[in-house]
Amino acid sequence: MKRIVAVAIALAVVPLASAELYKYVDKNGKTVYSDQPPMDADAKRLSAPPPPASANGKSYVERDKEVEKGREKSREQAKKAADNDKVAQAKKERCDQAKSNLQIYIDGGRIMKTDANGERGYMSDEEIEAERAKMQKIVDEACGK
Repeated sequence: MKRIVAVAIALAVVPLASAELYKYVDKNGKTVYSDQPPMDADAKRLSAPPPPASANGKSYVERDKEVEKGREKSREQAKKAADNDKVAQAKKERCDQAKSNLQIYIDGGRIMKTDANGERGYMSDEEIEAERAKMQKIVDEACGK
């Protein structure tokens, strides 16, 4: 039964595939294109134009694959750009935090510290200067200077 339906559909489509085109000039001098020849005018029979060939000779499937590759490449580039932005943002935040920590030691004053026993005390000038040098190295590394 399925074969009969398939054959019937194929036979119905065949006349459409071999459609003819006629060109003629009517009484008013206008050029007319039709799929049926006129009865009262001399018509020129035209063949259907071939499907347009692509400039590079590739089929639609090949061109579709190329377009999909281009889209995939664009997605990958967008993802890389987003990842690079995240890395740059994290680096900037690290740099800002390091500068903030350095500023504490630059401003000076009395700075509290907690020792190994958990007791709080003030840092000496030498300890502050050592921490300032240590923080400057961290800022240089974090900020790329």
